[in-house]
Amino acid sequence: MFSPEELSALYLSAKVALFATLICLPFAVALAWYLARYEFRLKFLVEAILQLPMVLPPVVLGYLLLMLFGNKGWIGQYLSQIGIELAFNWKGAVLASMIVAFPLMVQPIRLSFQLINQQLEQIAGSLGASPFKVFLSISLPLALPGIMIGSILCFSRSLGEFGATITFVGNIPDETRTIPIAIYSFLQQPDGEQMAMRLVALSLVLAFGALIANYFILQKYQQKLKG
Repeated sequence: MFSPEELSALYLSAKVALFATLICLPFAVALAWYLARYEFRLKFLVEAILQLPMVLPPVVLGYLLLMLFGNKGWIGQYLSQIGIELAFNWKGAVLASMIVAFPLMVQPIRLSFQLINQQLEQIAGSLGASPFKVFLSISLPLALPGIMIGSILCFSRSLGEFGATITFVGNIPDETRTIPIAIYSFLQQPDGEQMAMRLVALSLVLAFGALIANYFILQKYQQKLKG
């Protein structure tokens, strides 16, 4: 059904989205827990920075990434000296996807932590459990629905990332050409409309599947709360 070019784009998109989700997950859980549990003076600033990738034009975000992490960028020039290059390769696509999708992962996890009855955590602490043990045994399991939803949203958003990715890492076959970039490329070719349509259909199926998964997770969680 799919040509080698289409399969390459599908494989690369899945790899980028998986790495972006796995790398984001521990940072998202830590930040979500901190925002849910603590009030501090500059909290509004942290939240504004967290939401910034959602409102910035993707091309602007990609250009900022290029300035920071390009081979001659403010940070990238030092990374290049130790053999780490992010611009114009799939690792840069992972970074772009992480930054764009990170807010979508944090919000449902944060909401899950906020909905936890803190008395359960306090009782466990009063019985001698350390804060870290309370987090692992009480908070984290109860926040699992939000973690699952956040991971699905992050993975799905990473699959669909286009603007920041193409600006930062370009359109290189078998290296940075993910599904959205492949669709754009095929539409520029005289005979590429059919391949583009197949990838569009695949993207719709993946996006719809992610929304259905979110729905059933929420339904199951709500039933558990009512029970």
